[in-house]
Amino acid sequence: MAAFYERHEGAVLSTTIDKYMYISSHRFFEPDKIRAKYSKTETVNHASELEHPIIRTLLEKFGISGGLEISSIADVPAGTGMGSSSSFTVSLLHNLYTHAGQAVTKEQLAAEACDIEINLLGEPIGKQDQYAAAYGGFNIFRFKKDGSVEVEKIQTQAGIMDTLQDNLLMFYTGVQRSASAILAEQKKNIAESEKFEKLKSMTLLVNDLKECLYSGQTDDFGRILHENWMLKQQLTGSISNGFIDEAYQAAMQNGALGGKLLGAGGGGFLLFYCPKNSQAKLREALKKLRYFEFKFETEGSKLIYAPK
Repeated sequence: MAAFYERHEGAVLSTTIDKYMYISSHRFFEPDKIRAKYSKTETVNHASELEHPIIRTLLEKFGISGGLEISSIADVPAGTGMGSSSSFTVSLLHNLYTHAGQAVTKEQLAAEACDIEINLLGEPIGKQDQYAAAYGGFNIFRFKKDGSVEVEKIQTQAGIMDTLQDNLLMFYTGVQRSASAILAEQKKNIAESEKFEKLKSMTLLVNDLKECLYSGQTDDFGRILHENWMLKQQLTGSISNGFIDEAYQAAMQNGALGGKLLGAGGGGFLLFYCPKNSQAKLREALKKLRYFEFKFETEGSKLIYAPK
């Protein structure tokens, strides 16, 4: 968030996974209308009439007045802390640039998606999801005071990422929520010196995580996740709740070395680091939650098909 990185350089260590947002567009049968299909279907005469804020803003940006149908399909629902909104924005930008016959870089996709969501639509969010969706893979994103973003690709020795992936387990809490209210409160709290210091401590953990990966000390990765989660909970009271705390504690008592709630908080997915010899025990302890398999992904936003 700018409220933080304009005072102190921000940083996150991030990876993308093999769960996708699919955006397709094609010529609509009615040349003077626009159709948008997502969780609902809208057919309108002008882009300005669309209810979906991202589709409306982007179609206006590209000057599309009619004759286009846009559809979206997602592997993971919105409001679960997996960056679906920013993935949608990055993907639709990529689609519309291709539709216009223009090449676009990963940096351009990420920066423009940030501008649309944060500046044009006024969302109280950070920049990490847009950059993750555009670039893909394991990266450290450093958020400079001038608003620029430095991307550092993590490249480890063979086998370390496989070990890390094998020791990460994800569970769906079954709760979807809007991140905006939680993030708005967090943004306001950044002004408090105590909360600001907690965020500074969290950014410093990024370098510790990096060292764990390069040295192959993956168990320490789990312990740092736990340290980060303890700090994050102190940013605002709405990040966790009794249900999440109970699940997290059960995981820690049954083999997990650390974990975190993905996204802003309040629901979504819990991620745990747990050595393989304790994973059966952990899964049994959290059997009321839905176990969610995933693998790391390296490509980020990409074209699947574009007509000649």
